[in-house]
Amino acid sequence: MKYIYVTGGVVSGLGKGVTASSIGVLLKSLGLRCTSIKIDPYLNIDAGTMSPFEHGEVFVLDDGGEVDLDLGNYERFIGVTLTRDHNITTGKIFKSVIEREREGAYLGKTVQVVPHLTDAIQDWIERVAHIPVDGTGETPDVCIIELGGTVGDIESGPFLEALRQFQFRNAPHDVCSVHVSLVPVLGVVGEQKTKPTQHSVQVLRSVGIAPNFLACRSKDPLEQSVKDKLALFCHVPATHVMNLSDVSNIWHVPLVMRDQGVHEALCKQLNITPPHGLKIDQWEERAIRWDSLQEQVEIAIVGKYTGLTDSYLSVMKALQHAAIAANRKLKICWIEASDLEESMKEGGEEGAEKHRRAWAAIKKCDGILVPGGFGGRGTEGKADTCKFARENNIPFLGICLGMQVAVIEFARNVLMMENANSTEIDPATPHPVVVFMPEGSTTHMGGTMRLGSRRTFLQEPQCLATLLYQKMEFIDERHRHRYEVNPEMIDKFEEKGLKFVGKDETGRRMEIIELKGHPFYVACQFHPEYKSRPGKPSALFLGLVLASSKQLNVYMSGYDAAP
Repeated sequence: MKYIYVTGGVVSGLGKGVTASSIGVLLKSLGLRCTSIKIDPYLNIDAGTMSPFEHGEVFVLDDGGEVDLDLGNYERFIGVTLTRDHNITTGKIFKSVIEREREGAYLGKTVQVVPHLTDAIQDWIERVAHIPVDGTGETPDVCIIELGGTVGDIESGPFLEALRQFQFRNAPHDVCSVHVSLVPVLGVVGEQKTKPTQHSVQVLRSVGIAPNFLACRSKDPLEQSVKDKLALFCHVPATHVMNLSDVSNIWHVPLVMRDQGVHEALCKQLNITPPHGLKIDQWEERAIRWDSLQEQVEIAIVGKYTGLTDSYLSVMKALQHAAIAANRKLKICWIEASDLEESMKEGGEEGAEKHRRAWAAIKKCDGILVPGGFGGRGTEGKADTCKFARENNIPFLGICLGMQVAVIEFARNVLMMENANSTEIDPATPHPVVVFMPEGSTTHMGGTMRLGSRRTFLQEPQCLATLLYQKMEFIDERHRHRYEVNPEMIDKFEEKGLKFVGKDETGRRMEIIELKGHPFYVACQFHPEYKSRPGKPSALFLGLVLASSKQLNVYMSGYDAAP
């Protein structure tokens, strides 16, 4: 097993996750099996209870793990299926050590950060690195370990110490370190400054980890003199100074690394003989084609957390995967759900202007997507969006809460159930069309939802969902919700044309809805965005983009011609 550390310095948010993922793409393209571990030094057990505004989206894995969004990058880039244990947090490590102490596993010893906590971290890494993740059942060849935050953070100290010690559990050629840093340009002079990176490397070396590679983030390509200076002062060969300047899309990052010979330098550093040469043609074709697309499709995302687009990272990526498959240039129109509500007009001139602008924006879009969320804020705006899409034949996709508000809107305006609602939002609603599901817990927030991969059985052989899913009898998609459509009311909805075309194995949990007579009005209880991949877009996202670009009928005609 070979290990690659990816650490960050100077500032957070430099793209350590994309760097780690891109290294994985290169190594996988050489025929090596890769896996990834993300270390998050916060005290939370997992990302499940954190606000999207604070930490971006929560990514959900097949096993129900609620993890950092970087694990989504790893899965999309490297094509692997990770587990909850691939995301290490301080909370998880503390919990495991304290539980062992309570069991008496330390035989009366004074339990300390070194060696007990650091040993627990190393054991965890070693165990998880050997878990097969690519579907072959084979043990990975290389494990890429990303340490969140920046070196010098007080909370990452135990992890840096554990990684320092871990070097000595392995042979020198089995571990290497990549340090991602910023090379800023200050003032009107426009000189690229190396000092922040020098200081960052100094901090890293002071804890006993000497980086073998520098991944230097910059707006423009680094000058050769700057690269030479970094090599000299940071104690790395000049060929190991990667220049990761800004690119038009992140699919170019592995190609930028390839052009600098990073794959060859990594193999030499780790003493790896790859099974074959670099095969990255498909990846390159996709990156270039994305930049050259001309015909545009504009999708409105009506959400509650639009102030931070990372809150919907997987949704954005799934739309990109679908758009490139449909040969369309994607434009996303971000709309804050609460701006669409009638009550916004009562907030004076500013509120009325926000309301007007939001509706003007949504009316010029080709398609509408209402993603998931929790709580009551913005749900009336989402319901108004569903009504607009339903009545005006606008292609619509609702996800999780998006499906629930579509059902609520239909109950109110078609079934004439006044004040129909979800018991999450209004516990006293006279028409509870969305109810708390018995699988979860109302008292504990963390890890108590219906989480992870669950099976959905498609009910109608000729419905849109079945055709988009290539006529499969059932599908496995990832879930993250506590509430769902009330099964007692299904018949009333279906009588009026809102069909429940996907259900779980019991037939009691509603998974997919379709509105008959509408060009594309589809919603699902699961999150299809989590399993979308470049080159293999999510079926429902592809349907939305095809319908929004008026290509769905042509796409579907292929099924009519099939035997």
